[in-house]
Amino acid sequence: MHLTGAWILLIFTVTALAAMLILLHLTSLGHIIHDNIPDRPRRRMFLAWVSFFITFLGVRLLVWCIVHDIGPFHWVTMGGRHIHHLVWGILMLLGVGYAWLAEWDHGVTPANIFVARLLALLYGAGAALTLDEFALWFNLEDVYWAKQGRESIDAVILFGSLLAIAVWGAPLFAKMAKFGRKI
Repeated sequence: MHLTGAWILLIFTVTALAAMLILLHLTSLGHIIHDNIPDRPRRRMFLAWVSFFITFLGVRLLVWCIVHDIGPFHWVTMGGRHIHHLVWGILMLLGVGYAWLAEWDHGVTPANIFVARLLALLYGAGAALTLDEFALWFNLEDVYWAKQGRESIDAVILFGSLLAIAVWGAPLFAKMAKFGRKI
């Protein structure tokens, strides 16, 4: 059976998101995260951060396999045109933005909490798919494995660092602000 690149990308994304949601909801790891990382916005930032790096690593591996003709992987094409994964990332980011504007994740019911976590994971995945091809939209040509492709890696490191600072630096910044008020 031959799977197209679009199906493989969809299967990878759904599998990765499902695995992360299962870990959050059905394992002790989920309880540890729930007990040690406060909700809104830090837990969402943490989930986006994890999803961002898992998606980035997964898509880099997938592209490497395609380039080296390993496995059943192929480019995503429509009508003979290669559809870059930044397109799927942009669509995911638009969908997450719409859901946040419509406040689908507000509330404290289990469904709202699930949607909030799912949106955070989708945001991280969408950002990774988009920024992994930053060099493409910056140079307006496919330079993924060329020297200019390093711009994508730089963008991923910068954005991933910003997410990490939001998660891990928030308590430090809060304590620094609290200390500054005492002076």
